[in-house]
Amino acid sequence: MSVSGFQALGVPDDLVARLRRAGILEPTPIQAAVIPDMLTGRDVSGRAPTGSGKTLAFGLPLVLNLASARRRRPTALVLAPTRELAQQIADAIAPFAGDRARRVVALYGGVGYGAQRKALDAGVDLIVACPGRLEDLISMGALVLDDVHHVVIDEADRMADMGFLPAVKRIVEQTNRARQVLLFSATFDGAVGKLSAAVQRDPLRHEVGATGADVSAARHVYWGVERADRPERTAQVVRELGSTMVFCRTRHGADRLAKHLARSGVTAAAIHGGRSQIQRDRALRDFASGVVSTLVATDVAARGVHVDGVAAVVHYDMPADAATYVHRSGRTARAGASGVVVSLVEPGSEKAVRAFQHEVGIEGRIEAASVTHLQPPASGTVAKLAKVPTVAKVATVGTPAPRAPRSADRMIGTVAFFHRHRGFGFIDGNHPGTAFLHQSNVASKVARGQRVEYALRQGPKGLEAVDVVAV
Repeated sequence: MSVSGFQALGVPDDLVARLRRAGILEPTPIQAAVIPDMLTGRDVSGRAPTGSGKTLAFGLPLVLNLASARRRRPTALVLAPTRELAQQIADAIAPFAGDRARRVVALYGGVGYGAQRKALDAGVDLIVACPGRLEDLISMGALVLDDVHHVVIDEADRMADMGFLPAVKRIVEQTNRARQVLLFSATFDGAVGKLSAAVQRDPLRHEVGATGADVSAARHVYWGVERADRPERTAQVVRELGSTMVFCRTRHGADRLAKHLARSGVTAAAIHGGRSQIQRDRALRDFASGVVSTLVATDVAARGVHVDGVAAVVHYDMPADAATYVHRSGRTARAGASGVVVSLVEPGSEKAVRAFQHEVGIEGRIEAASVTHLQPPASGTVAKLAKVPTVAKVATVGTPAPRAPRSADRMIGTVAFFHRHRGFGFIDGNHPGTAFLHQSNVASKVARGQRVEYALRQGPKGLEAVDVVAV
């Protein structure tokens, strides 16, 4: 679909123009599926992988249907399981709502009540909230939900894991009886299925992509390292690839690694449950904007953190199980982009690593650390993923990418912009507009003004350059 595809879905010209300014040139599959049904007023259940454009799939119709609110009486509600996700959803929707003179606020714990109560007193049309803080504010009389006609429950499966579903049900029951309910989840069975039956009316269901997190788009590398060598190997990945999320088992370990990386010249911020919400917000903001190139996180704190353009994930401490490996690894190679997942395997851990490799369905030898493992894969090399219904483009580790032969479908252009820390940029060439450039698709280091040869493919946000080499 072209930009006019959004118009065909029922999105008006002013919001299409806003999408264009944000570099969103065509609807993703989940957007194309959900937006028309939501605009008709039907209840909808949706499943889509991380980075699929789910937030705008429900956010755009919310903005179009959003009625002006009275003081302390919002008209639409999005429920999210974590503080970070709530804020990210609010930030994504707010520009579109602002174009329609509608107000959005995120409500979550870990911060004082004052600013949130002040916003509600002034009148907020759409609230994006974590269940616990929302129930606290309701009990204080800071707001009522009688006027809420549109409800979105995001990441319902994670809500179930965190024990939030009883609160979610109580909250939904307080909204207007003529409400429309949207529910998004990685699965629809068990407790999530029961929630859907309790709060939705004959919902239309849309499922896009593989069931569960799809790690097939990333290249998986396994380095055998001594424990004491892990900090320097982590710094090596960041220097080579740019924007990187690093996972540690403990809060103390995350803080210690962030300080070590900073001493070695690699910018880093830590995010974990021991940090205040202000500190967590600053760390996430600095990472998303490229102020720091590394986000060092614990598993709990990283839930709900979704940042596009992450070039690599490092398992500094190996995950406890395959599910955690998949969740961590899904922070890179999002929204159709490429990425690299590096596991630092200490002596004695090989058997456990092979066990969850088998469970996830990823093949990869444990080898000595080498930057050649981080280069783009040779054309045509693939590894089988046993539990993912597609063939993953995963390189055979240790094989550097040869320069692709020039052919009629390859182009010459100039790097118009490149963000070294985040690892992405844009290329000007003989094609409409610019092509998105991700460092994982580059065979050598690039910089602004450099001439490059590349192939093009259609990515989720427009043209994307792949197999990029300097000329």
